[in-house]
Amino acid sequence: MSNFHSIFHVTLLLLLVIVLQNPRATECHTKGIRPGHSAVGSVIPINRTQAQLSEQQFMRWVKFVGGLKHSVFGIAMNKLFPSHTIHVSKKPGKGGFSSIQSAIDSLPFINLVRVVIKVHAGVYTEKVNIPPLKSFITIEGEGADKTIVEWGDTADKAAPGAKGQLLGTYGSATFAVNSAYFIGKNMTFKNTAPVPANGAVGKQAVALRISGDTAMFIGCKFLGAQDTLYDHLGRHYYKDCYIEGSVDFIFGNALSLFEGCHVHAIAQNVGAVTAQGRSSFLEDTGFSFVHCKVTGSGALYLGRAWGPFSRVVFAYTYMDNIIIPKGWTVFYGQYKCTGPGASFAGRVAWSRELTDQEAKPFISLAYIDGSEWIKSLF
Repeated sequence: MSNFHSIFHVTLLLLLVIVLQNPRATECHTKGIRPGHSAVGSVIPINRTQAQLSEQQFMRWVKFVGGLKHSVFGIAMNKLFPSHTIHVSKKPGKGGFSSIQSAIDSLPFINLVRVVIKVHAGVYTEKVNIPPLKSFITIEGEGADKTIVEWGDTADKAAPGAKGQLLGTYGSATFAVNSAYFIGKNMTFKNTAPVPANGAVGKQAVALRISGDTAMFIGCKFLGAQDTLYDHLGRHYYKDCYIEGSVDFIFGNALSLFEGCHVHAIAQNVGAVTAQGRSSFLEDTGFSFVHCKVTGSGALYLGRAWGPFSRVVFAYTYMDNIIIPKGWTVFYGQYKCTGPGASFAGRVAWSRELTDQEAKPFISLAYIDGSEWIKSLF
């Protein structure tokens, strides 16, 4: 092979690595937003309350997301259909692998084809990690009630092989996805750590952490207590999923759409559903819950701030009577929700009922570019 061809192939490989390591840099929302002159160095009028300022910032975000232009996901479209299927089973004689992690480890260091890992019914007691360059992986169970992966780490546990270091919330995950274009189907991801006592420190226990872009979960269950689902980074779609926890059990700084999901609280006293971590007005991140259901025990906040610009929208969602009337410790939008917990009576001043036009960008797959990388799956 000539030197030219060798250099060409190495360069092409490096480009693929860069794309897969940072898909948001090349295929995410077109940014385009810049603060106006009044947003930099301006002085807030004395008569403007904090609630008014929060509402103004929130509505800027609503208009920004509504006006985003979306890119074409050529890479994803070419990798949606399986080219390789492998099996995982607890029963001897089924063939394939006996653990999920061993199946993942068998894949190439850089995976560029859609691989479906069929996980047969059973309880898989293991901690699973998918590296950044092993993209295009589908984990498919035989039903969320039949196919379970579980572990019991908490943030205060010592990190293996690191003297004096703790796992932290990030490292406590039972199942961690760091790669792009992941699909999870009909699986339960569980952290077995018990519900922590009020005021307990270091008891965050993540069932699943998703840090890759353009990920999709269908018919899955996420079970835990504090910090169950770490919706860390990227664009994600959750369809017909069940998410259970006590405090901040859906949290992170992703741009995610939850459609037809059941959110269930197991708080002993007071809990919170969401803790969205948007840290800058320029970030197009947030959680949108559409046609969902919120039930459970204890007294529940719909959300509380994890970042200074946290943003969450609930639309067409049923809310049980466990919702604390104030509802939120973070500015948010609500649209045509129902149930005894959906009433605006007693809501905090920074809550807002969105208009039809304002809600439109948040209640469809276009919110996460899904019209391009999700619809082709159905």
